[in-house]
Amino acid sequence: MSQALLVIDVQNEYFTGKLPVTYPHGSIVNILQAMDAAHAARMPVIVIQHANRAAGTATFVPGTPAWELHPDVTKRPHDLLLEKTLPGSFTGTHLDAWLKERGITTVTIAGYMTQMCCDTTARQAFHHGYSVQFLSDATGTLSITNSAGAISDTDLQRAILVTQQMRFSQVMTTAAWIQSLPISYQ
Repeated sequence: MSQALLVIDVQNEYFTGKLPVTYPHGSIVNILQAMDAAHAARMPVIVIQHANRAAGTATFVPGTPAWELHPDVTKRPHDLLLEKTLPGSFTGTHLDAWLKERGITTVTIAGYMTQMCCDTTARQAFHHGYSVQFLSDATGTLSITNSAGAISDTDLQRAILVTQQMRFSQVMTTAAWIQSLPISYQ
């Protein structure tokens, strides 16, 4: 089994921008621990950055401070930096080809937001034939209210994790994931 860590949209928009992630607490620490463990294990780390290029958009506008990667992510090594413009990291990118060229069969999902880009990417990976691991405490979200209703950050996180575990992913904590790495990765 060859693995890669996908670090999705860990951008300032979720810290100092318009969409501050509120749950789970400490998710950024777990994302960074996952990156460090993957690098130490010589596992490919793919950093994915969302860009909203539509006119008149208010979030993830390229070149703005909110669009930039979190500074602690930029300090860490990665094997590929990939830009995406839609929630799924496989749509309109060369992610699938890059993974297949390297014989990757399992991807691990970390980053933001759980219910949007992380969930979409995990489902796409499953549809492309990858085994998927979804880090429950290295993904995160916020409470949402819109015309369809309202949901708390805690309930939204739990709903996505339960759904992912039903069919698409093996849901696990960052600590459990690090412990599960094959000996060749430790």
